[in-house]
Amino acid sequence: MSERGKGKEEIRLTLAASAKPISPGVFEVLAITAGEGNGWVFPAAVLQASLPLWEGATCFIDHNRQARSVRDIGGVLQGAVWDEAVQGVRATLRAFGPGGPVLAALGEEILTGGEEAGGGRVGFSADVLFAGRNRRVEKILKVFSVDLVYDPARGGAFLRQLNQLDNYQQNGGTQMNEQVKDPLAGQASGQQSGTAQSDIQAARAQMCGYLLDSALTAARLPKPVADQVRKQFDGQIFESEVLNQAIEDARQMVTELTGPAAVAGPGRISGMVTSEERLQMAVDDLFGVPRAANQQNITVARLSGIRELYLSLTGDVDLHGGYYPNRAQLATTYDFTGLVKNALNKLVVNTWEALGRAGYNWWQQIATTEHFNTLNDITGTLIGTVGDLPILSEGGTYTKLSVGDSPETASFVKYGGYIPLTLELIDRDETRKLKAYARELASAGLRKISKLVSQIFTDNAGVGPTMADTGALFNATAVTTAGGHANLRTGGLTADEWDAVCAAVYDQPMLVKNEPGFYGTGPKMAVNPKYLLVARGNQKTAHQILQGEFVREQDHVYDNVLKGTGVPLVVPEWIDPDNWAAACDPVIAPAVFVGERFGILPEIYVAGDELSPAVFMNDEHRLKVRHYLAVWVNDFRPLHKNNVAA
Repeated sequence: MSERGKGKEEIRLTLAASAKPISPGVFEVLAITAGEGNGWVFPAAVLQASLPLWEGATCFIDHNRQARSVRDIGGVLQGAVWDEAVQGVRATLRAFGPGGPVLAALGEEILTGGEEAGGGRVGFSADVLFAGRNRRVEKILKVFSVDLVYDPARGGAFLRQLNQLDNYQQNGGTQMNEQVKDPLAGQASGQQSGTAQSDIQAARAQMCGYLLDSALTAARLPKPVADQVRKQFDGQIFESEVLNQAIEDARQMVTELTGPAAVAGPGRISGMVTSEERLQMAVDDLFGVPRAANQQNITVARLSGIRELYLSLTGDVDLHGGYYPNRAQLATTYDFTGLVKNALNKLVVNTWEALGRAGYNWWQQIATTEHFNTLNDITGTLIGTVGDLPILSEGGTYTKLSVGDSPETASFVKYGGYIPLTLELIDRDETRKLKAYARELASAGLRKISKLVSQIFTDNAGVGPTMADTGALFNATAVTTAGGHANLRTGGLTADEWDAVCAAVYDQPMLVKNEPGFYGTGPKMAVNPKYLLVARGNQKTAHQILQGEFVREQDHVYDNVLKGTGVPLVVPEWIDPDNWAAACDPVIAPAVFVGERFGILPEIYVAGDELSPAVFMNDEHRLKVRHYLAVWVNDFRPLHKNNVAA
């Protein structure tokens, strides 16, 4: 809705209407007239266009927009027409429904008693929704009702009694000489013709249809239930009390069917916590593992240490390494090694995340992590691009396009080891040492990946591994020759040198085919590097170049136009403080890949029972860690290295 007075508005107003009786229970209603009402101007053309909206409008006893009730239905409008003489909408109002007698009796009494009856404060009010602007109605959108109210909006009231409507012309109507009788008034059966009886039955059926529509709308029953009620009464003549009872019965049935589903009882299975889950929570608390969000408010018994857990689960008070159920205090499907393994793996995850925030996840910014389902050797194929599309003459023959690839290979390597969890350590209750073991295993796994990725830039005296095209990853050879990469420079880290490296990466030609005649012929990659990789000794310089507000030289200071052109990353394993490198965003131009087989995090296993050789021979449960990794470079173009001469 626009601001009032400036844009188009949708307004709902209640406007006065007037009425006079035609016969008992039947009145003529002047629903609305052209002119100003409640500050809005209603043009005649707009009212004339709204005639279909008034047909079948319900009359309620009193306004109540929030809660319409079947008990308040008093009548229905029919035969809406435009009355040119009074410039208004005229219709017939027939009393019916629970409020029908009230409507008819009050109307007759007021019209008979004149101004004294009701004090002139009872009349009809039209409840309408319309659209308009600048205080002028442009279209009536909906007619909600024409209701019998006390003190209507503009003081509309019943007109005086007119038995033959002789004076109707004075109010803008047409002279009528014959009294109009209400077909529902009911004459003696012997005096009614067959046609009159048929008319009465049709009128009653129509009234009941209006009552059925209004009652079901107000009841707001589910559609299948409402349809069933409608099927029962549609086309029938019935008393309103019968319909009200049917609707009440339907509402009660809906309540009984849907009520239990809305009640969340305390015994729902989804809210239960098993004894095994409580035990795992207690072990997690013992090792300092944060709980899941849905477990925060669950209370479990605290364990004093690893010794209490071991003895309670195994009953092995003599530390023989076996399981003695007659001595075990806890009967559970979980065993000691499984509970400890679960807690330690969670501790590995938390430590991994903490170390990542500390900077050891730098490699995740420049590398693409990929999962593999086997330990077979990996072929990381780089598919070439189409250098250019040749011109085809009309009717000419299509020629084969040259598209090659550059296969880089890698193999999975298994890394791992174990830490002994001795029975002596358990008996001494060294829980803190066990927690430290898990943190060290997580740290070892994360640092291993960091080292493998960092070595791509430092292997072979700083030029990296040899690629499938026979050239070292970093070399200064022109890209127009076999194995030439043109991605190695010797300049120290300065703003100008960073810009020069960005330009060199941007100008790298994409692969077309690794054959003579195609080297360096592809279109520009046209991607700037996003990450600046440095050792800790160059961290300050990197931040000044890429994040500083100003450039400070010996004799003046000026704005840093390179701010935001890259993200500095410190590589923990780099020793040389001067060498640095650049890498593109792997989402746009991937180069470095990290393959994993059973997850990027190291796996922890606890091997230990009375049948385990380690328990029998060495009195120890073993914490074994395993990590399958493969690291390789698929494309040299998104990478650049600066080996600064000493």
